[in-house]
Amino acid sequence: MKCGSSRLRSSGVNAELLDMTARFANVLKSLGVRRDDRVAIYLPLIPEAPAAMLACARIGAPHSVIFGGFSAEAVKERINDCDAKVLVTADFSLRRGKPLPMKESVDAVLPDCPSIDHCVVVRRTGGEIPWSESRDVWWHEAVAAASPDCPAEP
Repeated sequence: MKCGSSRLRSSGVNAELLDMTARFANVLKSLGVRRDDRVAIYLPLIPEAPAAMLACARIGAPHSVIFGGFSAEAVKERINDCDAKVLVTADFSLRRGKPLPMKESVDAVLPDCPSIDHCVVVRRTGGEIPWSESRDVWWHEAVAAASPDCPAEP
């Protein structure tokens, strides 16, 4: 399976997705997300997007997927409409091979999103991005450190 810069291989895709999903569900729980807390997902079409959605479902946290092409203002409105506790985004999105800053654009509006406690960031390019030590978390670091054991909530 190839999705953009996919890290999922064609063999064992389901096992890899389950592992990523369970680990990210544990990351969300470690960030204080509980049943009925909302999570906003503002990601390009990468494997982490369905893993984030499934992780939310696994712990009973409703999620709102925000189209990756929306402006920062539109993202702010959607975050505030759903009262999201966590935002999941990427450092950059790639459009026709060119990096477009996602994290930088949402950072401009996050001060106007009082419900957001944490921002989980998928590293795609390694480019420089603004960072808040008290709020921001790297996906790859958090997922690597999380347990792969996370039973689905009833």
